[in-house]
Amino acid sequence: MDFVEYDEVNDIIKIHPLFEWTFDQVKMYCKEQYIPYNVLHDKGFPSIGCQPCTRAVQEGEDFRAGRWWWEDQSKKNVVYMLLNLNHKKAYTRIH
Repeated sequence: MDFVEYDEVNDIIKIHPLFEWTFDQVKMYCKEQYIPYNVLHDKGFPSIGCQPCTRAVQEGEDFRAGRWWWEDQSKKNVVYMLLNLNHKKAYTRIH
């Protein structure tokens, strides 16, 4: 990931304004601005998704290694999941 990147699939430019911030800087900003914070971040979960799709990452792993951990690395960009929400089935595209 870079500070600025071009997404060819969606034909958009993506800017990641916190790209150069450290985890501690983000955490401090959340505290100062009263932004809700998930304590799982302190337990090895830098990227949090649904319960079965997320695991803690190990030292040295990419911060998104815990997301969709069972998937082939080349297929992690888009995952289709079948959800049963309030007895209604819905397909969700996750990036």
